Amino acid sequence: MSEKYQVVGIGNAIVDVLSHSDDSFLDIMGIEKGIMQLIERGRAEILYAAMDDRRQAPGGSVANTLAGLGHLGLRTAFIGRVHDDALGRYYAETLAREGTDFVNPPVPNGELPTSRSMIFVSPDGERSMNTYLGISAELGPNDVPDAVPAAAEILFLEGYLFDKDKGKEAFLKAARLCKVAGGRAGIALSDPFCVDRHRADFRSLVVHEMDYVIGNVHEWCALYETDDLETALGHARLDCPMVICTRSGDDVVLIRGNERIEVPVHRVTPVDATGAGDQFAAGFLYGVSTGRDLATCGRMGVICATEVIGHLGPRPETDMRDLFRAEGVL
Repeated sequence: MSEKYQVVGIGNAIVDVLSHSDDSFLDIMGIEKGIMQLIERGRAEILYAAMDDRRQAPGGSVANTLAGLGHLGLRTAFIGRVHDDALGRYYAETLAREGTDFVNPPVPNGELPTSRSMIFVSPDGERSMNTYLGISAELGPNDVPDAVPAAAEILFLEGYLFDKDKGKEAFLKAARLCKVAGGRAGIALSDPFCVDRHRADFRSLVVHEMDYVIGNVHEWCALYETDDLETALGHARLDCPMVICTRSGDDVVLIRGNERIEVPVHRVTPVDATGAGDQFAAGFLYGVSTGRDLATCGRMGVICATEVIGHLGPRPETDMRDLFRAEGVL
């Protein structure tokens, strides 16, 4: 394979369907505000029908990050599963049109439907996500074409997929192919409950396979079974070459060896918090890919996260390179 990628991601291929709603609507529909709930197919159809001003976009955490990286001009590819149905074809075609190679063809025949998430955005910017996982959660090592992670300078994994054994196998296969070829592999921890369920396997992955790990306060504390962030980060810096901790409006902590950087975050009222972590990862990985120092990588992540919470949807709407120039990081 002659194609080289600056970043390859593996994650859930989910069609995001976004709509504005108020708290009374959430109460009526039995939706718990501000969290992600897994739902069954029937519930997904009911909620979809109840949405006003629907806005549809290809989503999933790592796919959103890749979209941000593509927006910044990097060559990217995505490994994920969609069904050969209308939503699956929409997902694959849209990702490709936006500049990310979707390397897995939609799966035909009797497989589960394409995954989708109904996201209700409240006036205060909180997002209430109702996700039907469908086919994307079935990703396994057979879905990882050997040549793709081997062609990646940076591999980025989505922690949510670590919930199944076949997802773990896919991650290990991809990380080892990437690293043998000279690339760097990393993961977003994604969810403290997922970390709780698979702590030993996550710890092994972080220690033995990962060059960088991105997580928030809750995820890092879950990984090391502590309520004290500094204790968790002390363990993390011994386990992983590069540790990144986001803190929901507080300074971002970045640790590499004995180097520790704290990047300030300016608090703003979000229009929609969807995608803040995903776009932080995009800015950070752009900095890593283009050889910036640790502080600049963190600042780029913060700038991308700040932009995306200023509008509806999990992907940038502004020319991020212009924002980087305005902030003096490009």
